[in-house]
Amino acid sequence: MRILILEDEYPAAERLQRLLLLAAPTAQVLAVLDTVAGALAWLDQHPAPDLILSDIQLADGLSLDVFAQTLVRSPVIFTTAYDQYALQAFRANGIDYLLKPLKLPELQAALGKSELRVNSNGLSNPIFNSQLLTLNSPLERLLDALPRPQRPYKTRFLVRQGDTLLPLPTAEAAWFQSRHDTTTLATPDGRRFVVDYTLEQLESLLDPTRFFRLNRQLIAQVPAVRRLLPYFGGKLLVELSPAPTGEVLVSKEKASALKAWLEG
Repeated sequence: MRILILEDEYPAAERLQRLLLLAAPTAQVLAVLDTVAGALAWLDQHPAPDLILSDIQLADGLSLDVFAQTLVRSPVIFTTAYDQYALQAFRANGIDYLLKPLKLPELQAALGKSELRVNSNGLSNPIFNSQLLTLNSPLERLLDALPRPQRPYKTRFLVRQGDTLLPLPTAEAAWFQSRHDTTTLATPDGRRFVVDYTLEQLESLLDPTRFFRLNRQLIAQVPAVRRLLPYFGGKLLVELSPAPTGEVLVSKEKASALKAWLEG
């Protein structure tokens, strides 16, 4: 199986490829692309892959724009932290919709669905259990992939202050920063707490209308963003309050998405 991966976060792409080695050892990853523009160019220049594994949010926009701008015949498994795009994903040739963090059994089941797609000769892959052929309609399959009931976004964190554990409302988190395998939560008044989550996990737990992944090290909430400054190479320098460790740079590809998020 020849697979194209659309993913703008390096750690997530690495994890997906590790899971693929376990779920489908013979699969061949053709390319890992992080932008809508890159995906459109690749699809224009190469034969269609057998399967596309795609995040929703890419560095320069939504991957759904890829499927809106070009005809894609390959089945698509969406892997994302956002559950609000399910119906759009179905219209974009989606056969499954997996919420991050990905789990091996879910990926294996999704790959099984992709193998059941009818090939160019009108024949289904015979190596899968025939009971899988009784799957419901594609729309029902896609909706079944969503959590029921839908998982609410995280409303509080349990943080340590000395020997005491305190519940801290998520609304009081200005930003989360990952450094040296440690994730720190900062509040608007400058307090800092270590939390037992990676930024990838937090992306699936936090409301994307309120929190934005600025880069590989930082997720910020809207009120923490003081201003944006132009930087070399089309990047943006983001000033946060309170100030985190080091400069906060947003890539040129992600700058437009950040501006759109701040505008609401």
